[in-house]
Amino acid sequence: MKVERYIQGQPCWIELASHDAKAGKQFYSELLGWGLQDMPIPDGVYTMFNLALGEEIDEIGAAYQMHVETSEQGVPTNWTVYFAVDSVDTTIELVRTYGGELLLGPHDVGTAGRMALLSDSEGAKFAIWQAGEHKGAGKRGEVGTLCWVELACRDSELAKQFYPNILGWKAQPGDMPDFEYTEWLVDGQPFGSMMEMTEAWGDIAPHWMLYFTVADCDETAVKAAKLGGKICVPPTTIPKVGRFAVINDPQGGFFSVIALNT
Repeated sequence: MKVERYIQGQPCWIELASHDAKAGKQFYSELLGWGLQDMPIPDGVYTMFNLALGEEIDEIGAAYQMHVETSEQGVPTNWTVYFAVDSVDTTIELVRTYGGELLLGPHDVGTAGRMALLSDSEGAKFAIWQAGEHKGAGKRGEVGTLCWVELACRDSELAKQFYPNILGWKAQPGDMPDFEYTEWLVDGQPFGSMMEMTEAWGDIAPHWMLYFTVADCDETAVKAAKLGGKICVPPTTIPKVGRFAVINDPQGGFFSVIALNT
């Protein structure tokens, strides 16, 4: 689906910070069929991921080489989801009020827009985007695009206070009979979810998981392994939803793929 604009609180962009951006972007290009467009920036290269459907080509995300200093601090290769906001500066103040932290920014990205990197009250990182000339991803809901974001946290009640107050989300119980599952909604439409991490998760920190739509989950998992990725959760059926898998890319960045029921 073509996206003309994003409203407050919707996921609007994704960004990969990689220990090896050249190898990382090639992995995703081959796995998900993304095109690549390198753009020079003051401290390196910013690569746009794009998706061609028919004659239309739309940007859907980006990747860049993680700074050496950041990598040496032990920060792993990671994906960041951006949420659209009407005002970056107002949102930052709300984040601070509700126990979150400003990690980077705010700053203007030329005439494209204004951004900041934040963490919630449990440390899960996310970014916000106030659109200028660049609204964000040009497509959603198509094979090869972001279709869902999921928060893994330790205290779901805390998250239910944090995100609705800063981004205007609504929370509703999800249809998962075996455990508590919360869906996030913007303007009445679900776009993501939340689940509490149990002791079985070990010392994994709270985080956001990105889900990409694929035509066939099993085939994608096999291909990811051949390309050097690691299958963390093998293809698994979610009743009434589809079939998903959790994958680590060759640099350790984690993400999920899902073939949705039609």
